[in-house]
Amino acid sequence: MTTEVQWSELQRDPRSVAERAEQGAVRVRRRGRTPLLLLQEEDVAVATEGAATAARAMRSMLHHLDSAGIAEMLAETFPWTDVLPEEDRHRFATEFTRAFETAAELERWNVLARTIREWRATAAVHADPELHRALSDPLEEEHGAVDPPKSV
Repeated sequence: MTTEVQWSELQRDPRSVAERAEQGAVRVRRRGRTPLLLLQEEDVAVATEGAATAARAMRSMLHHLDSAGIAEMLAETFPWTDVLPEEDRHRFATEFTRAFETAAELERWNVLARTIREWRATAAVHADPELHRALSDPLEEEHGAVDPPKSV
């Protein structure tokens, strides 16, 4: 269970907030900023170990399936893959597997989240025939050469 406190309460009475953190997570709200989450180190270590174990098990399962099997499994979790062409479903399965393995190795799950977000956006384009056509058709007009990026 997560309780919430304001930043000012943490500043005013840190001992009380620390006691609450012994009972569970404490979200510290800050005006105009992202909230902080106060957790016990042991709870984070256990969660990290559990996630790593699940990741190793999932990685092992993925290695026993071919791309069609992975695509079928992922379709149950991500129903938006139904609008992807067959070839893209297999590419998603391959990229998902690779991103999953990378994220598990680095313990940086944003790698997997980015892959899913990007493929969901691709599915949204496929689901809208007009948008898909606009993004797929060749450009009619010539815009000239693109300048190389400038270093900052």
